[in-house]
Amino acid sequence: MAAEAERRAAWRASLAVGLAVSAYGVSFGALAVASGLDIWQACVLSLVMFSGGSQFALIGVLATGGTAAGPAAIAGATLLGLRNGLYAIRVSPIIGPGVARRALAAHLTIDESTAVATAQPTLAAQRVGFWATGAIIYIGWNLMTLLGAVLGDLLGDVRQFGLDAAAGAAFLGLVWPRLRALQPVAVAVGAAVVATALLPVLPQGVPVLVAALVALVVGIPNLLGARARSEEGSA
Repeated sequence: MAAEAERRAAWRASLAVGLAVSAYGVSFGALAVASGLDIWQACVLSLVMFSGGSQFALIGVLATGGTAAGPAAIAGATLLGLRNGLYAIRVSPIIGPGVARRALAAHLTIDESTAVATAQPTLAAQRVGFWATGAIIYIGWNLMTLLGAVLGDLLGDVRQFGLDAAAGAAFLGLVWPRLRALQPVAVAVGAAVVATALLPVLPQGVPVLVAALVALVVGIPNLLGARARSEEGSA
């Protein structure tokens, strides 16, 4: 009975997170069209890439630099997508063996599926959380991407409404909930300062790459996070 209750709780968490995140796909579809992508390109990007932060980073650079910024946009999105590889280390024991299962799980390993899975108390509930969240968001995100892209296309040039400027705000919305400790705040502020300082002197897209490198240099040692834990332990 307890195990069944835990699985039901995992389903509820998956549904709540999945529906909320899926609805956000409308913004991506509309912003992708505003950035110059066709409807089918926006949909393929969601189907294949399926990583909200990387997708918004890609179209954010394209919106400001056009096709000339393509290499920088791809590189920036790739750097952001590397975090999913780190998530894979954590969820690997949850997924279990099997080549086909792991290949599918690799595509569904995102922020939300990892978060819901690791929040569950038992392995069975963790598996429900991972697969249910990943599947709900994948289906919902792609449907909402199509809807947003179609609506954006029907509206014509959505930049007249200032929608193209929402890419940065949308990406900030993804990052903001994670800024709850000194270390991530320091990483975010450092990267933002560097990107802002380099924007007038470097080609479009390059400041984003440099800021990503700064984030890696500051973030990997986790000095501020380690110090915070040390202070908590000595208190």
